Amino acid sequence: MNLVVVSNRVTRGKANEPMTGGLAAALLPVVENSGAIWVGSSGRVREGSQKEPFAEVEALGSGALAMLDLPAAHYGGYYEGFANSALWPALHSRSDLIRVSNGDYLSYREVNAFMARALLRFRKPDVAFWVQDYHFLALGAELRELGVTEPVGFFLHTPWPAQAVIEGVPHHRELIGAMLAYDLIGFQTEEDCRNFVSYVRADLGLEVRNGVVISHHGRTRLDVFPIGIDAEKFAAAAARAVSHPDVSRLRRSLNGEKLAIGVDRLDYSKGLVNRIVAFDRMWTEQPHLARAVSLLQIATPSRGGIEAYGNLQSEVAKLVSDVNGRHGEVDWTPIRYLNKGYSQAVLAGLYRTAQVGVVTPLHDGMNLVAKEYVAAQNPADPGVLVLSKFAGAANELDTALLVNPHDVDGMARALAMALAMPLTERRMRWEAMMAKLRAHTIDHWLADFVAALEGCKSTRTIADPRLVESRAFWRPRTASGGNSPKRQLQ
Repeated sequence: MNLVVVSNRVTRGKANEPMTGGLAAALLPVVENSGAIWVGSSGRVREGSQKEPFAEVEALGSGALAMLDLPAAHYGGYYEGFANSALWPALHSRSDLIRVSNGDYLSYREVNAFMARALLRFRKPDVAFWVQDYHFLALGAELRELGVTEPVGFFLHTPWPAQAVIEGVPHHRELIGAMLAYDLIGFQTEEDCRNFVSYVRADLGLEVRNGVVISHHGRTRLDVFPIGIDAEKFAAAAARAVSHPDVSRLRRSLNGEKLAIGVDRLDYSKGLVNRIVAFDRMWTEQPHLARAVSLLQIATPSRGGIEAYGNLQSEVAKLVSDVNGRHGEVDWTPIRYLNKGYSQAVLAGLYRTAQVGVVTPLHDGMNLVAKEYVAAQNPADPGVLVLSKFAGAANELDTALLVNPHDVDGMARALAMALAMPLTERRMRWEAMMAKLRAHTIDHWLADFVAALEGCKSTRTIADPRLVESRAFWRPRTASGGNSPKRQLQ
C-alpha cells in the first residue's frame, strides 16, 4: 500500500531547519524511510484560478514532499480563524478562548475541499491517504464526495476533550459527523478515544461497538496509537551535538551551575506562565538554589495574528523580566528566555546538557519533547524529567516526576527534588523510561496505524445521498479547481 500523508505543516528535513512542533518532527522520519508522499501547505497563498495547485514537489529521503499554495480568500478564516481560534482552544479544554465567526467555518470547509481536489492527483488503486490533525477534520468527507473509495485514515495529534467542551465549537455536529467518513481515526490516549466515543453516542446518537461506529458513511474504527520517536537515533544525535557551537557556548557559560530546559511553542496550552512562577517560587523559598540552577526556556512564537497569542507573549516576557529582576545578579541570569527555534540537532545537544527537563503543559496530546529529552540523556549521568500528568507522554513515562501544572507549589518542590536526586535514582527512572521509548518507536506507530488502515479496506461504502442529513454535507456549486467556489448547505 502506497501512502499519501497530509498535514497543514511540513518540513524539508534540512539539518539546520528549526522545528516548530511535534507533528513535523514526527512525520519527517516516516516519510523519509517509508517512501510516502507528504502533502502540505507551502506557506504561501494563491490568488486567482491557476489550475496547478502544487508549487513544489521534491524528494525527501525515499519519499517525496508536495507543497501547495492554499487559497488566499479562505486561508485566514481556515487557519487563524476556525482551526486555531475554535478547534485548538476547544481541543485543549479552553472554551473561554473560542473566538470564531460563521465565515471562518465556511473558509475551513473550503480549504478542506480544496485540499481534497488537489489530492486526486495522487489517487491510485493501491494508495491510502493518511490525514494528520485538526486542520483537516472534514477532509475525509470531502474525498468521499469526490468518489474516493481508497482507505482514508486520520490521526489526531492533540487531545480530544470532554463532550461538554467540544459542544462549544460552532457546527460541531456536522463537523464530527464528517469525521466519520474516515475508515480509521487514531488518538494519542485511551482517554481521548473515550471522550470521542462519548460524544458520538450522546450527540450523534450512534452506537459504538468493539471500537467501531457505523454511520451513513459506513464503518469507522476508533483506536489508540501513541506516537513515539526513534530513541536510538536521537540519542546518537545528542552525543554528537555536544560539540555543536551553540551547545558548546551554553556549556561554557554555565560555570558549574545546573541547567533546567523547557522547549515549547509559545502557546497557552504549554503552561509557560505556571512554569515560570514555579521557578520563581523555588528560588524564593529555597534561596540556596539561586546561582545553583538556571532555566533555559525556548519559546518559539506562533499564530501571532491571534489575540490570545499576542497577549500570552507579552505576559510571559513581562513575567520573565520580573523574575530575573527579582533574583538575578550582575553575573547571573535566572531565566534565559529565547523566542526562536532550533534544529533537532541543536536541541538534542541542549537536552543532553540540561540536568532537568521541564515539560509541564496544562493539556497536551503526546508532547514529543518529553521523549526527546529522555532519549538525549547521558546513560552514565542522566537528567530528570519533570512532566505534567496532563501530557499524553505521562501514560508511558510514568517514572518521570509527574506534576500537576496548576499546583505551582507542588511544581516548585518537584523541581528542587529533581535537582537533588541522587545518581542511583536518576538512572533507575531513566532506564525505565528509555526501555519504553525503545519498545514503542515511531516505526511501531507507523506500522500499527498502516496495518489497521489496511484492515479497513473492505469496510468502506460511499454514503447513500438519501441517508445523508442535510446539516452534515456540503456541495460545491462548481467543480472548479481554482480558487475555492462558494459553497452552501444543501
